[in-house]
Amino acid sequence: MLKQTLQQKLQQKLSPQQIQLMKMLQIPTMELEQRIKEEMEINPALEEGSDEEPSEENNTNEDTGGGEEVENKDNQEEFDLSDYLDEDDIPDYKLYSNNSAADDEDRDSPLGAGRSFQDLLYAQLGLQDLDEQELQLAEYLVGNLDEAGYLRRELPAIVNDLAFSANISTTVAELEELLKVIQDLDPAGVGARDLKECLLIQINRSEPREEVKLAHLIISKFFEEFTKKHYEKIAKKLELDNDTLKPAIDFILHLNPKPGNSMMETSRTIQHVTPDFLLVVENDELKLTLNSRNAPELKISREYKEMLHHYSKAKSKETKDKEAMLFVKQKIDSAKWFIDAINQRNETLLFCMQAIVNYQKEFFLSGDETKLKPMILKDIADLVMMDISTISRVANSKYIQTPYGTFLLKFFFSESLSTDEGEEVSSREVKKILKDAIEAEDKRKPLTDEKLGKLLNSKGYNIARRTVAKYREQLGLPVARLRKQL
Repeated sequence: MLKQTLQQKLQQKLSPQQIQLMKMLQIPTMELEQRIKEEMEINPALEEGSDEEPSEENNTNEDTGGGEEVENKDNQEEFDLSDYLDEDDIPDYKLYSNNSAADDEDRDSPLGAGRSFQDLLYAQLGLQDLDEQELQLAEYLVGNLDEAGYLRRELPAIVNDLAFSANISTTVAELEELLKVIQDLDPAGVGARDLKECLLIQINRSEPREEVKLAHLIISKFFEEFTKKHYEKIAKKLELDNDTLKPAIDFILHLNPKPGNSMMETSRTIQHVTPDFLLVVENDELKLTLNSRNAPELKISREYKEMLHHYSKAKSKETKDKEAMLFVKQKIDSAKWFIDAINQRNETLLFCMQAIVNYQKEFFLSGDETKLKPMILKDIADLVMMDISTISRVANSKYIQTPYGTFLLKFFFSESLSTDEGEEVSSREVKKILKDAIEAEDKRKPLTDEKLGKLLNSKGYNIARRTVAKYREQLGLPVARLRKQL
């Protein structure tokens, strides 16, 4: 049964302009320039430059007589947008055809890139005494190496892959021999199946000194004890003192556990950080500016404004003329929204960053990390009276350049801890003390998490052992056992 009812419903929806602003807020400076270029490519009504009208034109109109003014009016009347929208005009993409021959020379300049890890090994394989099938099998093995230079797949599985995918029949023994050839390539250790084999390959290719021979014995017989840094057990089983064992341990620690990474440095892309904010300290005053060096000034195209004005005054109201006027108006409106979004983005970024600078003023004046106050997104959101999600977008992937270095904005946000006196301090301050304590410890007897907790408690910080372990892991520091040295 059909039933018709009348209901009222309250909904909150974001307008397209608000959605565009939210997206613009989270774009860092490095991506903003590219985003502006993309918008200028798809919107011809958007141009680069100042929106102010040049004063020379006004002077020219005043100096010249009325005849030239009449001539300009005649030119405007003669201009008709339909000349550019003729039905016989065919877009270029409809006339494009790929009619180039296969042997035509391609004169496009290729992008320059470093040689890959596998390419360097393929070049070395070409110098080995291998027949065609052996070379093909060896190249297949190289293709299965990971970025660190290890062969993680089992040889029987590779034999099956070659049989099914490449229709090549081989054996595990043949692949073992070819793997030895790969392991003789540079850098030493490439082609190993685990860390133990990688270290042994490098040791075997070193000069046979006393510490090298002892290092080979340690890795081959006491590898598990070495990985856990149980040096006392190794010394006891070998009946050696620490002074004799130390050169061998030092030699092993200087070996490369990931030989493939050393060959990838030439092809690795270096990412440069462009700060979004610039902070200068002058006479104990903080001056914050937005880095808009790569963001060009935008304006709406004068030609498109004139087109819209012309069509609004035109007497002809044909369908194609209406469609053309609608197209021009849409492009102008889109350009206005984009320019407004850029301006609102800049204002919001500066407003929120100024609140962060004022909140952490002691740090920005001194550069002392221990001066950082505990601060979360809600603290700044309450100060600027904005939503937490807006502050999160502002702090996302943004950098600030200060006299003490360039920092990610998230660096200034941290949890709070209480001291014995009830004072709230930043977890960043505790991490700094924790890091300094670990750097200053006796590496022969490194401090455990329990001892580090007692050290912080003695300084007045109420912190548990599990919290010490969490902060240590966030700093990227291993446990005491793995920090031990002879």
